[in-house]
Amino acid sequence: MGDFWVFGYGSLMWRPGFAHVETQRARLHGYRRALCVTSHVHRGTPERPGLVLGLDRGGSCLGLAFRVPGDLRDEVVGYLRARELVTLVYLERLLPVRLDGGGTVPALTYVVDRGHEQYAGALEVDEAARRVSGAVGVSGANEEYVLNTVAHLKALGIRDHWLDGVAEKLVPPQP
Repeated sequence: MGDFWVFGYGSLMWRPGFAHVETQRARLHGYRRALCVTSHVHRGTPERPGLVLGLDRGGSCLGLAFRVPGDLRDEVVGYLRARELVTLVYLERLLPVRLDGGGTVPALTYVVDRGHEQYAGALEVDEAARRVSGAVGVSGANEEYVLNTVAHLKALGIRDHWLDGVAEKLVPPQP
């Protein structure tokens, strides 16, 4: 089998964790980046859940597409499934992404399952910030996850105004 593409929109963008031979900015139409997944383990607890990113229906999402050599397909797909499908809140899909370098390619993508109990739905900026603030899980503070994601997006020249709004609510105003 030939090379294949993986689309990253959150932590996969700055910590893919798998071998790849090319990275391009890419846009996925029909889905948007959102803090729409309740986290009971990595960024929260059952008593104080946090929020992590998911691809939810509507709009479009600018992210990164990673080209993976075909001979690594089983290894990389196995890694991604272990990472993304732990609680089955994401659905694995092969969706078309438009590469900045030109052309459209099918990319392995993980979108939120709206029927899953961890789906938080569409949240206003203030509500998302309230849920993120103070939540801590085995992977660390939820605020750190959001602020780190926003910083990496900005470093890549990607603006996500909704997520920026959440991050602004998490940072105390400077005197």
